[in-house]
Amino acid sequence: MRFVKMHGLGNSYVYIDLVRQSEPRVDWPGLARRVSDSRFGIGSDGLILILPSSVADVRMRIFNADGSEAEMCGNGIRCVARYAVETGIAAADSVAVETGAGVLRVDIVRQDGEIAACRVDMGEPRWARAQIPMEGGEPSTAALDEPLVVDGREVRATAVSMGNPHCVLFVDDTGRAPVTDLGPRIEFHAAFPRRTNVEFVQVVDANTIKVRVWERGSGETAACGTGACAAAVAAARLGKVGRSVRVQLPGGALSVEWAADGRVFMTGECRFVCSGELAPEWLRDLSCG
Repeated sequence: MRFVKMHGLGNSYVYIDLVRQSEPRVDWPGLARRVSDSRFGIGSDGLILILPSSVADVRMRIFNADGSEAEMCGNGIRCVARYAVETGIAAADSVAVETGAGVLRVDIVRQDGEIAACRVDMGEPRWARAQIPMEGGEPSTAALDEPLVVDGREVRATAVSMGNPHCVLFVDDTGRAPVTDLGPRIEFHAAFPRRTNVEFVQVVDANTIKVRVWERGSGETAACGTGACAAAVAAARLGKVGRSVRVQLPGGALSVEWAADGRVFMTGECRFVCSGELAPEWLRDLSCG
């Protein structure tokens, strides 16, 4: 089974191309946990499968480092689009990718003929509790800067879905934010029946925010594309920034634009790291027959 490792701003995944090689019967959650381990595997934030699609150029499935399956990954979809173009799976520089959050369009950005970045149409943010999902109020209402009690401690939370659930907290300094303490507590909070990603956001100015992310199923990551979008639209809706911002993450920066038509566009780089083949003996006990 051949693989490539790619990253978007340090948010790295192992990618397995099941378009150009046959799909084996494998315990994919188990494989995700194993490849994510830097000591006994490769080391990553999870596993992404690149699959044929009947409704798009390609389909992706995302497994977090703990084996749970996610609906969408903003950094991952950029890498999938670049991989599809560079391997000939997609014939043009505009790639339709089927995800658990629907079909999203990714445009390749070239500089001097080389792929420099990808621009993703992330669709519209969803604010209703039922769409996130989030408990604790009327299903059709939004949770905007409202109190959330976490193990006896009250924080102000804004919830939004970018195809997957996010809980955004605004802080004075991301460097001192309690990401590894509050992050997992909010991820598994009873208000979020499907768990949630958690963003700690510092507003720098009207055009810039800093973000650290506790990613559902993976812990703190160097970057999170959907998290960057969630942070940007939450900050804009609360009047803290404009609708076009630079999002600074530990792994680098993304540009996020919340357009007048309500759609969110995210632009950022995606890079190849390495490629190789998973050893048959290492895979043997993960086979499903």
